[in-house]
Amino acid sequence: MGLAVRGFLGLVLMFLYLPLLAPFSAALSDVDGHWSLAPLAAMAADPSLRSAIGNSLIIAVAVGLITPLLALACAQAVRTLAIQRSILVVVLLPLFVPGVSLGVALAVSFQVFGVIPSLATMVTAQVLWALPFAFLIVLTSMASFDTVLLEAAHTCGANRWQAFIEVELPLIRQGLGGAALFSVILSCNETIRTALVQGGNNTVATLIWSRYQQVGLGPELHALMALIIFLTLGLITALAVLETRRGR
Repeated sequence: MGLAVRGFLGLVLMFLYLPLLAPFSAALSDVDGHWSLAPLAAMAADPSLRSAIGNSLIIAVAVGLITPLLALACAQAVRTLAIQRSILVVVLLPLFVPGVSLGVALAVSFQVFGVIPSLATMVTAQVLWALPFAFLIVLTSMASFDTVLLEAAHTCGANRWQAFIEVELPLIRQGLGGAALFSVILSCNETIRTALVQGGNNTVATLIWSRYQQVGLGPELHALMALIIFLTLGLITALAVLETRRGR
């Protein structure tokens, strides 16, 4: 039975991860199939790709900083306010709204209020998408925190802010770090919502999607896809390490 389970698990992993090898193979091969760094050089020489990579990095950093803070505020509200269910529904609602619908709603809202599509509108769309996931991570982290420690801090003369900074934050910081990493992962891979509010800007994901629809995938896009996959797997590994340390 153990051998059958391991074999089945191996088949599942092959099904999931073998398709990821194709971009890496194409990114390190020329048109004749020989090993070459030409696709990577083509990616570096393409100004639109460089611009998309820069936009993606800026947006990912912004989403990784903003989303955990909002998630922390929402989790604190769930713990302290009497309208817990209402907060949960509002924060988790983007999970149940189709990406196209949410993107169109944001685009129309920006248009009504005269907001010009920019990196800020793209950050807004991605924060809305990442917030429910970050919120659940932070809420789970806070669930293991004993509020008696806050009461003890207050008894010792600490105000609410001091108690949070000196007592609670050190104990939930790994949860916040996990929320930040997960937000960055979602940001790097988000396409539909971002494409509807991007205006003349592109992220790596939206550029790959648009070029694939128009002209197909060239060597430089295979190199870019390989870079995204490598980055995503690295971030997932970091997230797994954080979760392992938090569980100890």
